[in-house]
Amino acid sequence: MSRADKVIAGDLRAGSQLMRDLDDRMPEAIEVLKQIYKNTGNGYIVGVTGNPGSGKSTVVDAMISLYREQGHRVGVVAVDPTSPFSGGAILGDRIRMQRHALDEGVFIRSLATRGQLGGLSRSTFDIVDVLDAMGFDRILIETVGVGQDEIDVMRSAHTSVVVTVPGLGDDIQAIKAGILEIADVLCVNKSDREGADRAVRDLLHMLDLRDAGGGRKDIEIVNTIATKGTKTESGIAELLAAVARHQEKLSVDGTAGRQRQRAAAHVAELVKTMLADRAQAVVDAQGGLEAVADAVSARTQDPYTAAEAIVSAALAKLPRS
Repeated sequence: MSRADKVIAGDLRAGSQLMRDLDDRMPEAIEVLKQIYKNTGNGYIVGVTGNPGSGKSTVVDAMISLYREQGHRVGVVAVDPTSPFSGGAILGDRIRMQRHALDEGVFIRSLATRGQLGGLSRSTFDIVDVLDAMGFDRILIETVGVGQDEIDVMRSAHTSVVVTVPGLGDDIQAIKAGILEIADVLCVNKSDREGADRAVRDLLHMLDLRDAGGGRKDIEIVNTIATKGTKTESGIAELLAAVARHQEKLSVDGTAGRQRQRAAAHVAELVKTMLADRAQAVVDAQGGLEAVADAVSARTQDPYTAAEAIVSAALAKLPRS
């Protein structure tokens, strides 16, 4: 059985090895991904994002548990900051998810951002495709939590859940937080805290203003206390129900637009990655960025000419069609 066939058959070891090699940009792994791509498109992808400290990991952990109770196979892509020492993912509070480690119906993969902005790793799309091909019908992407500019998750998921908490700041904090603009479902977590009702009012006000400007107002707001897990009072069942209603809305309105958006974002990300890798190879061949910087800092070459030369050399390495 080929490596691709093992992944399609749901072999966890083969899938894990492929994810690792894809994150390391191994050429043979990319060839396997090309082979399995026709078997993707069946999993429903839910992105979970929000400000640091909002309890995203706890929300995701509870979502995993409830999805498993409902009979779904769950894949999780948890994007973490890059360790300055090892270059790998700083696992942080992913430890709490490890109670699912022995469940073959759950697969959790941590990825390092490796300097990528927007809250995702450069390998996020690839890892999601592997999980999809392996037969995981619910795929959760938890982003690193970089703040208001964390919008890439919207392009990689079918439904984007933005997690916020009471007490973010002044009355208009929710309105000026650009990250909320990407939400399909808004989750006010830690809603047992004082100020939860006020947070909901602020979000409703934001939606009213956005609707007046031609935005979407049909966004549900769900209160959760994720630390209570799947208990009735946790609100996680209501959160999954809101996600399901958005999924149904997409199926009625047609998913082609969202699928096209994901495909365009994926191709754009691959183009940037390939060009960046080739540019880095050119720089390395010239003695590293420090050598280039010496000429620029000495004013014997301007930075634009230096960059143009690197890009031209990188493009010259591209295969001719």
